Amino acid sequence: MRNDHVTLRSTAVFDLLAPRTPAVPVQVELRYDTRDPYAVVAAFRTGRAGWVEWCFARDLLADGLIAEAGDGDVRIHPATDDPEVVAVELNSPSGHATFEASAEELADFLDRTYDVVVPGNEHLWVNVDQALTHLISNDLT
Repeated sequence: MRNDHVTLRSTAVFDLLAPRTPAVPVQVELRYDTRDPYAVVAAFRTGRAGWVEWCFARDLLADGLIAEAGDGDVRIHPATDDPEVVAVELNSPSGHATFEASAEELADFLDRTYDVVVPGNEHLWVNVDQALTHLISNDLT
């Protein structure tokens, strides 16, 4: 396990799409932390002090840049009418949201994560004993 942990942050603006209304720009912070090397966090600004965070697989983001990816709450795919845009769909019990984002910005962020943790080497950053202890302690409370 590696101990020289790094957190990458990048800000972007995603367009929130809704039927029959203009797109609404939403500030998004993308984060990648080597303590969870398989995941990416997207934090969406919801107001003056509010953020909603979605955590999903780094591989899902990579796959979604080139083809439709995701089966669950997060789906990512290239826009049908513009190869420079990626659609990000989020589903939860409280609703559904579709965003459009710059494919180039997402690819640049992803490339930065690859500079820190090469795909296929994520396991070198995971402390299995610590992860199991965390899971077990959360399961009992």
